[in-house]
Amino acid sequence: MSSVVAEENWRRPRLGSAGVTPLILSDRLRLRDWRDSDGDALAALNADPEVSRDLGGPLSGAESDAKLARYMATFEHVGFCRWLVEDRREQFLGYAGVMPSRPSHPLGHHFDIGWRLVRSAWGRGYATEAAKASLRDVFDRVQLKEVLAYTSADNVRSQAVIKRLNMQRAASLDHSEPVGKGMWRGLVWIARPSDGFVAQT
Repeated sequence: MSSVVAEENWRRPRLGSAGVTPLILSDRLRLRDWRDSDGDALAALNADPEVSRDLGGPLSGAESDAKLARYMATFEHVGFCRWLVEDRREQFLGYAGVMPSRPSHPLGHHFDIGWRLVRSAWGRGYATEAAKASLRDVFDRVQLKEVLAYTSADNVRSQAVIKRLNMQRAASLDHSEPVGKGMWRGLVWIARPSDGFVAQT
């Protein structure tokens, strides 16, 4: 049996009293929902060839705007998304968080975590910190049962983050799909609440 979560097996998130938007805080970071004014920072991130190398290369301004719109719409619909990540001085660092899969995904319906940071933020443990905070949020507040992560075989930076998150390898879910003019092969890992992400009370 596939371990990919069926759509009916998760509950809508608890946003708190009066639908208050969650602000996720970690030791050094703030994860928040997006605003229209964040578009320029996201576009600059998505235009960096090195940052975007693993996912088909840089995005145009219109493509980045579409991504921003998708993140904002996802938050409105399910209460979580790829959060904007900033430091405690509110300096933009990138994004990290969980998204529902697109309808045509080879693995069917599931939730996956991803991250992308500006190059000046690399090597400081921010991706791991933000991803861990995001996983704790969806397991505790939203009560998801599992979240996938996937990356290409040569993306050693993302694999190092996945290892630090203690996610479990799920080779049976490895898959390929077209990206740009080529085929992208994804290696898959799974995180579950039992892996220690749920906040202790």
